[in-house]
Amino acid sequence: MRVVSLVPSATETLLAFGITPIACTRFCEQPDLPTVGGTKDPDVAQISSLKPDLVVVNDEENRLEDVDRLRDLGVPVHEMSPRSVAEVGPAVAALAEAVGADVPEPFGRETWEEWLEAHRRQPMDPPRRTFVVVWRRPWMTLAGDTYGSSLLHLLGCFNVFTGQGVRYPTVELAEAASRKPDLVLLPTEPYPFKQRHVAEVAGGIPDAAVTIVDGQDLFWWGIRTPGAIERLAEVLG
Repeated sequence: MRVVSLVPSATETLLAFGITPIACTRFCEQPDLPTVGGTKDPDVAQISSLKPDLVVVNDEENRLEDVDRLRDLGVPVHEMSPRSVAEVGPAVAALAEAVGADVPEPFGRETWEEWLEAHRRQPMDPPRRTFVVVWRRPWMTLAGDTYGSSLLHLLGCFNVFTGQGVRYPTVELAEAASRKPDLVLLPTEPYPFKQRHVAEVAGGIPDAAVTIVDGQDLFWWGIRTPGAIERLAEVLG
């Protein structure tokens, strides 16, 4: 099939299926593949000219107006937008079926929940209160209705910003400190947090341990999810 992927996680997953997209975004980190712009500004006309059998999109990565333009041009669109680790298995299975690939294990519709339960950590008592910083200037975090928060919950952590009305709220370090996190995670993306930022965050939240984690493992869902869960489990200890 001629597939265009506008989602980095989906591009990685398609390649694992043995399907090489005819194009992807510049954020997919696939230098050998042609690109059609970014996730937020894809070249819709160029995509249409490629005559793809399918374009894979996501409601967080891509803008609705671009997806609607593709549909208006008669381009078939496949959306995959998991909000939790539980939804990843069905999403991967649906993508495999859409492109005619075999569903890899453990993503089978009958096996994914079993795999997750086998890797679910029991929450500590009291739970490990966790604050995830996803952006700097302004500081931003993630709420409970997100894949990253769900993954941390699977690993026995409690997101201190669970229950927010906005999925990625802007916050202040003082507000985060008032929620008394035990652990602060600085992912390497979407903001490229590095070791020099640890002291800055620790100064604002002095009672928490501050740790850098792989942002792709925390936020990229799909074929990477099982390995990411195991790697993050090691990092979190």
